[in-house]
Amino acid sequence: MDKRLFWVYALSSVIYFTQGIEGLPSQSLFYYLKETLGLSPEKIMFLGSITTSAWLVKPPIGYIIDNFLNKKNWIIIAVVLDIISVLFLGLINLPLFILIGMLVINSANTAFRDVAVDGIMCIEGKTHNVTGKIQSIQWISITVASLINGVLGGYIAERWGYQTAFLCLIPVYLIIIVPTYFFKETALLNRQGSRRTLLSDLKRLLSNKRFLLVGAFIFLYKYSPSFGTPLFFIQRDNFKWSKMWIGTLGTISTVFAIIGSLLYYKFSQKIKIKKWLFVSVFLSALVTLTYLYYTPLTAVIYDLLYSLIGMFIFLMVMDFMARNTLAGLEATSFAFLCSISNLALVASNLSGAILLPLLGLKWLIVLSSLTSFLCLIFINKIE
Repeated sequence: MDKRLFWVYALSSVIYFTQGIEGLPSQSLFYYLKETLGLSPEKIMFLGSITTSAWLVKPPIGYIIDNFLNKKNWIIIAVVLDIISVLFLGLINLPLFILIGMLVINSANTAFRDVAVDGIMCIEGKTHNVTGKIQSIQWISITVASLINGVLGGYIAERWGYQTAFLCLIPVYLIIIVPTYFFKETALLNRQGSRRTLLSDLKRLLSNKRFLLVGAFIFLYKYSPSFGTPLFFIQRDNFKWSKMWIGTLGTISTVFAIIGSLLYYKFSQKIKIKKWLFVSVFLSALVTLTYLYYTPLTAVIYDLLYSLIGMFIFLMVMDFMARNTLAGLEATSFAFLCSISNLALVASNLSGAILLPLLGLKWLIVLSSLTSFLCLIFINKIE
């Protein structure tokens, strides 16, 4: 294996693992918001949308990373700020609005690391025709971290709380420094030939018809009113599932997601992405409707089966995005597409929070299924 490509795999793996393990406090934080502060599902969904808002500005982050300092420096800066933010979250009992603010900062740090390593992935991945393989490695790493979260997150939630979970992240942040130090970034990867402006980069992106069609497709493909949080309430309040069992089920589901990642690693260079994206739209609509029948048994079946299918489809979409980045603007264009994807997820959470009390869970699920077909407007227009 090419030495540079080896370090792309290594750096991508450790950064995505860290991104995954950053979900360690999520269970404890959910229980704190629900059971200590007594917040409703709608409010928790709304706050969740706020904390991910930093990911909506990934294109400016891509421009900064492409044009100032270098990717290694930005990764180190983000790690230092991560450590500072989790110290505040772990050692001080913060008021809710400050807590959310610190979570936004932590999310922004993660976005900087993510954009930096994804820029490298797009450049090297397209050069060697391995965008799908690199992303499979990335998401195997992040799902392995989720596997750890499923067990350790539930244990911490039962024994201590979200503050302890945040402090546990510090050693993980320090590990990032190792592959970052050994990775040799070159002028080719940095693209520092002539200094551009953010506006000129965005103008080039927004004047490319194919790129705009890809972005429109990604938004509608990802968007559907969310109903995940109400299902979590059903698990706790109706099924009477314990925190430990929920964590265990999450762990088992993560194993199935890893299998999905391995399958995509194997077949990523063989499948016709556009054809399979079309098929996945109908599969997604059908899968959504199955949640109309939600029992303790089907909840387990859905979690396991859909984790495998969902990861394969997710990587296919990410691979499609990476292949459609613009030459010389890989970090910025991939970040732009990721922002569109994240915007769709934020819109899903917000619309779900608004529509849940108006429609009820069953009709929200039906509406979510129907919106799956909206993306078909654009898929046939992409050459």
